[in-house]
Amino acid sequence: MKIRISLLLFSFSVWCLSANMQVAAQALPAYAMYSSDGTPIDFGEAVATMAESDVVLFGEFHDNAMVHWLQLRTTKALHEKSDLVLGGEMFESDGQLLLDEYLTGLMTDKVFEDQARLWTNYKTDYKPLVEFAAANGLPFIATNVPRRYASLTAKAGLDTLETLDAASKVLLPKLPIAFSMETPGYGEMMEMMGGGHRMGFKAENFVRAQALKDAAMAENILRNKKQDAVFLHFNGDFHSANYGGIYWYLKNADPDLKITVVKIFSVESLGFMDEWADSGALKLSFRGDSALRN
Repeated sequence: MKIRISLLLFSFSVWCLSANMQVAAQALPAYAMYSSDGTPIDFGEAVATMAESDVVLFGEFHDNAMVHWLQLRTTKALHEKSDLVLGGEMFESDGQLLLDEYLTGLMTDKVFEDQARLWTNYKTDYKPLVEFAAANGLPFIATNVPRRYASLTAKAGLDTLETLDAASKVLLPKLPIAFSMETPGYGEMMEMMGGGHRMGFKAENFVRAQALKDAAMAENILRNKKQDAVFLHFNGDFHSANYGGIYWYLKNADPDLKITVVKIFSVESLGFMDEWADSGALKLSFRGDSALRN
């Protein structure tokens, strides 16, 4: 009897501890959102801002499950307010036909996943977005440049793209590609690399390869943007942070384009910091321990 009572008390204690931990987790939010001036806003207000845009550049840390969950939640909420076109860095433009065939049901999961050059976290983080597009008849645009051309640029610079044949150039943004080290983020990248070589590449060419990707994503967004629809684009945070990268190329092509940049921050405790002010129209702050994948 004493053993049985002890076990019951132990089970009750474990249940109480588990319940208390769940309450504590619910009381400690994993993320917070802010407007451009640092005003706290809720999810609905953030979505309303995005719905008024021509293009939304949703920055991400590729390995963060919290951000990917919010991207899917945002996609579903925006779809209720506006026509949508989806697009992402994680798909390369020469795979568009295969992606289209999958979206329209012509290709099975297995065929698509075997033949497409998918990121290792596709199934957990991007497949839900693609499946939502398929289920709702939404286009999903493969916006990134084929990686072989980014590698070529990192080795030999942007000028080498001019030597490619016409069939290859179809997969590239219009040449020559405008490039300025004054574009937000590029100078910082050069500084981080010490202006020298990295993995056998000249630092400046490595930055130019980044510019090629940004220019390609911007051009593919513009090519596939629809009137009275929001183009919701998913890209690594660096590609749009501080109004650089994709944003810079979009604005150079169309200064009147209404673009919302979602800038993300990983922090130890939620809150707005003054230095975030000019980093994006919407700020997403999340606890660094909330959802990182190894």
